[in-house]
Amino acid sequence: MKRRLLSLMLVGAMAASMVACGSSSSDTAATGDAATTEDGAAAAADVQSDDENTLTVYAWDENFNIPALKAAEKDYQDVNPDFHLEIITQSQSSDVENAVTLAAEAGDYSTLPDIVLFQDHYIQQYVTNYPDAWQDVDDADCDWSGLGAEKLSYSTIDGKHYGFPVDAGTAIFAYRTDLLEQAGYTIDDVTGITWDEFDKIGVDVYNATGKYLLCMDGDGNDLFYMMLQAEGASQFKNGEPYFTENQQLVDVFNVIVKLAQDNVLYLANDWSDYTDQAIQGDMVAGVYNGNWIIPTIEQVADNAGKWEITTAPTLTGAEGYASNGGSSLYITANCSKTDLAKDFLAYTFGGRSAEDGQSTTYDEALTNGGVIGTCAAAAESDVYQQGVAYFNDQPIYATIVEYTQHVPTVEQSDYHYSARTQLATALQSVLTDGVDVDTALANAEQQLRFDMGL
Repeated sequence: MKRRLLSLMLVGAMAASMVACGSSSSDTAATGDAATTEDGAAAAADVQSDDENTLTVYAWDENFNIPALKAAEKDYQDVNPDFHLEIITQSQSSDVENAVTLAAEAGDYSTLPDIVLFQDHYIQQYVTNYPDAWQDVDDADCDWSGLGAEKLSYSTIDGKHYGFPVDAGTAIFAYRTDLLEQAGYTIDDVTGITWDEFDKIGVDVYNATGKYLLCMDGDGNDLFYMMLQAEGASQFKNGEPYFTENQQLVDVFNVIVKLAQDNVLYLANDWSDYTDQAIQGDMVAGVYNGNWIIPTIEQVADNAGKWEITTAPTLTGAEGYASNGGSSLYITANCSKTDLAKDFLAYTFGGRSAEDGQSTTYDEALTNGGVIGTCAAAAESDVYQQGVAYFNDQPIYATIVEYTQHVPTVEQSDYHYSARTQLATALQSVLTDGVDVDTALANAEQQLRFDMGL
């Protein structure tokens, strides 16, 4: 009965969080005594506290990140009863980015809080552009080896750790097992296979059910990045675009073209078409994305128990691991209580309390906010290990943390999203205008080099 109740709580929390890797549409609010301005940035006088046991933090999304931070505050109070975390809620992630930019350009970091939540794909650009805005956490009392090497690759800059991971963007490949069965397949048949084998199965599924075995937002196409990362490869090499001479990218591009042409991949017109029509409108039998897509899948109550997750196909047939999205916590230059901030973050999101068997951060962040963390030790808890009814009682949370430990670390770039845009445009030119793949990739690479000023 206890396991069933926990499962229901987790499903509700995950559904509430929705697509948490991006920005939140909720109104800007503040907890504690902090005030916020109309553009979402906190007033300078309110971002610091004189209390030696109080830290301030900027974060967004009251259904996802904020419950995780509240769980961490409660967890750390076990070792420091006087500790208080003052959460200054921003309306979206860009508010935090804008606050750092404004402070840096003004040369006045006193307008920043002690800690900020920051999107992983943007942090290297901001540390590069504004190195004085941050404090490294290299000497924190934290076992970095248990947090997932790929996740930490975003926040490790010039060999130094700068951030503590909050949510894992670890990718899942979720399948409707009932639709696979109609075509004569099981979840095992789509695990550890090549993309060519996947295409053949997808054709059979479409012919038997009229459903696509894969879907993606055609505008914000994340398939290229995830499929390439699963091969241990990147879209960049030595800081420059790596398209035309990157055989693995060429192969991935050709796979995506074939999947679309064979009615195995549905390319949605936009994000709403992807989430509302393709996934929730029962157009598909498979979904591949960061685990934050789970609440979108769970919106269709009638499909409870019909979904299961596994790893992704690859070009070679090895089980594929990738990541997409996620955020981490960083200490700003304005923090005068650096030792407290490091200890708080290392104990909670760094997993030190989990290693001691005392953690509530990861359990309550998952239960109350649907946040799946990266800490391997935390995944040993009952909350992570329990089966989830919607996914046919698979222990998907522990499984996702396990996947996190296997995601390859690949070269990242400040121009990650620009590369995504150019590759999505190249794909559409092939599918819609009949441009050949080599030309499309050459055009995309040239445009990205222009965007990067190369």
